Amino acid sequence: MTPIANPGGPRRLTTAVTANAPALLSVDLYLMPAGTIEAPPSTSHVISMHTGTPVQAWCRCEGLSQRRLQTPGDIDIVPAGASGIWRDEQSATILLLRLTPALLFSAARELDLNPHHTALAPRLQLRDPRIEHLAWALKAEREAGYGGGRLYAESLGTALAAHLLRAHTLPGAGRLRGDRGLPPRKLKQVLDFLEANLDRNPGLAELSAVAGFGMSHFKVLFRRSTGMPPHQYLLRRRVERARDLLLQGRLDASQIALETGFSHQSHMARCMRRVLGVSPSALVRAGR
Repeated sequence: MTPIANPGGPRRLTTAVTANAPALLSVDLYLMPAGTIEAPPSTSHVISMHTGTPVQAWCRCEGLSQRRLQTPGDIDIVPAGASGIWRDEQSATILLLRLTPALLFSAARELDLNPHHTALAPRLQLRDPRIEHLAWALKAEREAGYGGGRLYAESLGTALAAHLLRAHTLPGAGRLRGDRGLPPRKLKQVLDFLEANLDRNPGLAELSAVAGFGMSHFKVLFRRSTGMPPHQYLLRRRVERARDLLLQGRLDASQIALETGFSHQSHMARCMRRVLGVSPSALVRAGR
């Protein structure tokens, strides 16, 4: 966004992105100054959600024009290539999400939509609980330094892309999808890859490339095959590997945490309690 009336311009409130940040989307909290802000055409799809106190505003985007009282949860969708103008009477705090066309292209293809004839529709002051939930989840992940790993953040992003395509596209696309899971050979390749990479954070793009499917389609097929999304499966396998190593008794807990992809020993303990319902120390005592 580029300021017109206010030379200060928008101010990003979030800190620098970490190494685990997803590649195809970003999330930032901004303080928008009172005055007029122009959003020139962007290479990304932009979703902005008002999060602060109510603000009187006027806006225009792709032929839509509106005077409104912006309240928390109000959402604007500005598709890639679109432009708009926003005039706020007071400063406003917004959560801004940017999704690359590549993310929506992949999601459209795997939802059996023609990605070349599927376009997001501009929306002003939209209320959508699904978008709001995913936006807050992405913000929480960012503030936690993407502690859930790149795979989890990318899973949230693909869920958001799929919802946008189902609920907020221009008319003219259809959808068809069967109920099958991953072919057995492909499933084995993916599970073998995960087993070999439990000590790091493989992303959804890597896993879908191993399987030979687009990210959105892969996510659906993987869940049908395993009964859980990829990030949950990966967490469970890490916990199970950590459990086995703890019971062997050859490494201390801090070494095992690193060997199995956890940030530190406390992170491993939290995940183990969540998945197995028992702490590492209790597990070792019971195994003696």
